[in-house]
Amino acid sequence: MKILLLRFSSIGDIVLTSPVVRCLKQQLSNSEIHFLTKKAFTSIVENNSNIDKVFSFKKNVDEVLQELKKENYDWVIDLHHNLRSMQVKRALGRPSKSFNKLNIEKWLLVNFKWNYLPNKHIVDRYFDTLDHLGVKNDLKGLEFFIPQKDEVLVSSLPQEFNNGYIAFVIGAKHNTKKLPTEKIISICKKLNRPVILIGGKEDFETGEKIISNSQQPTSNIYNACGRYNLQQSASLIRQAERVITHDTGMMHIAAAFKKNIISVWGNTVPEFGMYPYMAAEGSKILEVKNISCRPCSKIGFEKCPKGHFKCMTEIDETAFIT
Repeated sequence: MKILLLRFSSIGDIVLTSPVVRCLKQQLSNSEIHFLTKKAFTSIVENNSNIDKVFSFKKNVDEVLQELKKENYDWVIDLHHNLRSMQVKRALGRPSKSFNKLNIEKWLLVNFKWNYLPNKHIVDRYFDTLDHLGVKNDLKGLEFFIPQKDEVLVSSLPQEFNNGYIAFVIGAKHNTKKLPTEKIISICKKLNRPVILIGGKEDFETGEKIISNSQQPTSNIYNACGRYNLQQSASLIRQAERVITHDTGMMHIAAAFKKNIISVWGNTVPEFGMYPYMAAEGSKILEVKNISCRPCSKIGFEKCPKGHFKCMTEIDETAFIT
């Protein structure tokens, strides 16, 4: 059986498909699993040993439709379910099943605070899309594959980090998902272990500000933001004692490595079904409950729509100390 999976973005959403990929490959005899995503995210799936072939496009799915038509798939499993994935399914004309994104239920929770969402993680909802194939969740959790060339040796880090560290993911796509910089500085002052700051190039200056204002010995905090690619940053997370992270793709990568995770939630809520999946025992979800405006978005904003940003400024800092 030849199957094409569709999930175009983003980092976390694609990592969350890894149990689906594994179970399809292992539970269907002689199956061939292909994956279609955006070119920017191919590195997340191209090292997955359960995927036989990766297709990608830069802007439009038209770029790859002719190649896909040659494959003559038995099934197309649509885990993205938007206009572009509909275009792929229509063009291929093969049997398909689509993931239910529950957009109406999410809209009701954001706009009226009426929660009609199932108490079910998105990974388990992904598996509902496979019922017709008889594929079941093996409950082994998420996977993330790091090529050998991107493994970061702890010995290559400053000496202070050779005997263990906390990975603090300071970035996020939207500001309302991120702790204010001053809050991160205050938390870092309270941590009694060396800290590696994880993020992209856009987070580098924030990392430098955290270090210069932390009042910790500068050797106790290392700004890795923008210094490493995605797989290398994942390697740093895999080797961390524990991980502090916002609701980001790196949170799901940490869950894939069964890390002890402290996940911090601002404008989004775990009820959307994307909390750390099967993370290590002792992991924590930190959020400020009983704020009438939360969740204000299923994605995020540049700044707090209400101006007070209580969902992040009122996070209990003592909860980070273990």
